[in-house]
This record gives sequence, C-alpha cells and structure tokens, in this order.
Amino acid sequence: MSDIKEVDEVSGTTTTGHEWDGIYELDTPMPRWWLWTFYGTVIWGFIYMVLYPAVPLLTENTKGTLGYSSRAEVAQSIADATKAQSGLRSKLEAASLKDIKADPQLFAFAKAGGKAAFKVNCVQCHGSGAEGAKGNPNLNDDDWLWGGSLEAIHETIKHGIRFEQDDDTRTSDMPAFGKDEMLTEAQINDVGAFVLSLSDASAQKTDSGATLYADNCSSCHGDKGQGNREFGAPALNDKIWLYGGDKANVVQSIHSSRQGVMPAWGHRLDELTIKQLAIYVHALGGGE
Repeated sequence: MSDIKEVDEVSGTTTTGHEWDGIYELDTPMPRWWLWTFYGTVIWGFIYMVLYPAVPLLTENTKGTLGYSSRAEVAQSIADATKAQSGLRSKLEAASLKDIKADPQLFAFAKAGGKAAFKVNCVQCHGSGAEGAKGNPNLNDDDWLWGGSLEAIHETIKHGIRFEQDDDTRTSDMPAFGKDEMLTEAQINDVGAFVLSLSDASAQKTDSGATLYADNCSSCHGDKGQGNREFGAPALNDKIWLYGGDKANVVQSIHSSRQGVMPAWGHRLDELTIKQLAIYVHALGGGE
C-alpha cells in the first residue's frame, strides 16, 4: 500500500494513496446533494432531541420541550375505546353465557374480545390457531376432557387444571402404574397394546391386556374407552391423543402418568375477559 497521492490519468481524480497490485483507489468526493441531505438529517436529529422525548437517562428520559408522550397518547386511545364500548361491556358483564350466545351483537363483541385475549394469554401453549401441541389440547376439535359446553369451558378457564393455588381447580390424578410399582413392565406393555386396540381394530392385543384394563382403567376411562368427563379421563377410542398415540407414548403415560397443569385464569383476568375467552374458544368449532 502506498501513501503517495497521484492524479488518475483516465478520470483526472486524485487517488487516496491506497494501492493494491498497481490498482489505485480514487478519492471521489460525495455528491453535493448527498452531503446537504446528510447535514440536514443531522440538524433535524438535534432539533428532534430538543422537541421530543429522546435521550435515555438513568431512570427516565428527556421529556422534550413539546411535552409529547406516545404513552399518554396510547393511554388516551385505550380510554376512548373503553368508553365507546362501555355500553356493550356492561351488557356483557350482566348477561349469562347462554344469553350472550343468543344475542348476535353481544356474541360478536365477546368473540372479538376473546380472540384478542387468547392471542395474549393462550397461544403460548395452544398455538395461534388453537391447534394445540403435545400436552396442550387442540381446541378446534370436539374432544374435551372436562366438557365442551360454554359453562364447562368457562369453568376450566377460570379455575385451571391441577393449579394448586386455586381450591376449585380441575383435578384428575391418574396413577403412575409403573413408577408406583402397581404393574410390571410386561403388564403395562399389554395394557398399552389393548388401549391402542380400542381405536385401531388391527392393533395386536392380548387377553391379559384386556383383563388388566378392566381391573385398573375402565373405572375412569370406561369399558369401551369412551372416557369420563366427570374425572377428566380422556376417551381412548377416538385416535385423538394429547401426548401421542404411538405405543411408546401410550406405555409412557401408563407407566409414569401425565400431570399437566393449566393456570387458573380467574386469578389473573377479570370475569368479563374470562367470559369472552369462553365464548371465543367455544366458537372455534369444537364447542358443544
């Protein structure tokens, strides 16, 4: 690299003095219009810092001479929207779930509010389309552990599942047949095979599996695997599986039990929002 600045013979432009293998870098000046634009943005930046909140400090920020606040603007917008909705919100608070469903205007309002609340509070587990995931139920189908009526959905949202801080939470305790040494590994394998046969006639099963199922599982899941919503016991005969319907997952469920937890939203959300969520979930397609 050379520090000697020369004038390029072809363009007549002075070089920067940088040279690589005989190739020189031209010291081409920026266009005037670009420089004035740049200077203008710098000047505008200083003006903006004076007029508007801009510079972060240790505990807050500069307020700006105009006193503008986007937070105040948003708060005012929310207050205006709440005021405009006050009539419908009052009706929604006073109405029963059944009455809301029967009133087209209230139903549309509740559903829209429930959709917004769902995106904030529920999508993390149930998915943006309520399609669910392993261990988190799909809310679009008609397979419900505790019932898919408006009242049942409302109860589940409000009190949660196995949520210890709520005395009225939904609770179902399936034994861990393997972990608690109630059944041997071979017996659990036979029960798993029989459970799969309840929804798949081609699945292999044994007589011992049927007997073990009748003795240990039918009291909650039903003799035909139809489930029991009173206990939150899932149906086993419909090929809808919360943790997977292959042999390994079924055996794992029998061996160790599944103790998933859903928060009790009654501790975090107001009753109006819980009503709206119940309406929205019920309207997804699987509500009864």
